[in-house]
Amino acid sequence: MMIFDANNAVLGRIASRAAKALLNGEEVFIINAEHAVIGGDPRNTIDRYKARREARNKANPEHSPHWSRRPDMLVKRIVRGMIPFDRPRGKIAIKRLRVYMGVPDELKSKKVEPIGREVKAHSKSIIIKDLCRELGWYGQA
Repeated sequence: MMIFDANNAVLGRIASRAAKALLNGEEVFIINAEHAVIGGDPRNTIDRYKARREARNKANPEHSPHWSRRPDMLVKRIVRGMIPFDRPRGKIAIKRLRVYMGVPDELKSKKVEPIGREVKAHSKSIIIKDLCRELGWYGQA
């Protein structure tokens, strides 16, 4: 069992480490998902994710890709993108992933895996919670 704390951590680093652990058979928990950071210009990031949400299949819109507005579901979708989800191995692996906003009571006393560098406050980046608000999420503050 691996627990990753996403507080001020780069989302791509968390997602790649989680995907690798899932494919190796580990059970992975990501906590504080709403505080993960995506690097780059915030306006460009918001525009890119808005475009992803608006992508539709004209022939059958129900077959369009789904991108959630909720921070924990968005992080889970990003991790899923790093796994061969269309294969049986990937489908089994993604079932071992749990993503939480905040820290659930059962994981408070557990050991958290170190991610590496944290993002500096002055760098160009956007927090997942702010991105989701721009996409239309009306969750808690």
